[in-house]
Amino acid sequence: MPRIELYGSSVEYHEQGSGEPVVLLHASGSSNAQWRALIERLSPRYRVIAPDLYGYGASANWPGRGAFCLGHEAAVVRALLERLDEPAHMVGHSYGGAVALNVARLRGELLRSLTVIEPVAFHLLRGGDATDAAALGEISAIAGAVARALACGDYAGGCGRFVDYWSGPGAWAGIPAAKREALAARLGKVALDFHATLNEPVRLEDLRTLALPTLILQGACSPLPTRRICERLAAVLPAAQSKTIEGAGHLAPVTHRDQVNALIAAHLDSNAGRVSRRPELRAAVSGTRVSSAAGSVA
Repeated sequence: MPRIELYGSSVEYHEQGSGEPVVLLHASGSSNAQWRALIERLSPRYRVIAPDLYGYGASANWPGRGAFCLGHEAAVVRALLERLDEPAHMVGHSYGGAVALNVARLRGELLRSLTVIEPVAFHLLRGGDATDAAALGEISAIAGAVARALACGDYAGGCGRFVDYWSGPGAWAGIPAAKREALAARLGKVALDFHATLNEPVRLEDLRTLALPTLILQGACSPLPTRRICERLAAVLPAAQSKTIEGAGHLAPVTHRDQVNALIAAHLDSNAGRVSRRPELRAAVSGTRVSSAAGSVA
């Protein structure tokens, strides 16, 4: 599997198909494997690139020290985009959606379109109304529980709290034991993801100039924080359309896969051929090297 080496760490990615590039960014605790069905659907007419973000799938852990932020994760995505000969479409779910928003805000000229599925950009809830404050308090409690579990070594307990919040009570207990063990091992990165998405300084007003054609997807049964973020984004992004998937929760790309994939494909097709605002698409990335190597996706 090909990889990109950035700042001394290796990030692996899957690449398939030909045509306009599409970059897919997965959720916390997941990997690019969550996009298998979408990759198969898109690859006959698009060049699909799906990285494993830091600490997930076949990718190495984040190599830095100090406070981890969305910019560190976004640097990997920007490096992938900057080696392309043309602008790409970008799709991000959950944590991947928060990373996608970061990339789009700063380097929108590298993109043709944006799709975000319940992005966990919790920082956008700061400074809002009472509903925003309630949503922020709710998700901050979950982040705190994850951090405390990590600190005391209760990886299974922390991951269970995380999974049950997003998928419903009892979801963790219903996962086979071997898979629970693998998920629990990723708790440290889940905690970093929470830290990054809660402490990013960007606010809603900073996104008003993000004029990319944007599709915002949410599940009707999802927790308040991500539903509220989707509502706020739909109101502030100048070229956004929002769709709600009835009966779906936060994991709609998995539980309502075909419906979600059809909406994504339609959005990409409607924006195919869109020209980037700037031609400089191959700017050098300091410390970046791309290579190919055999590998597997967890």
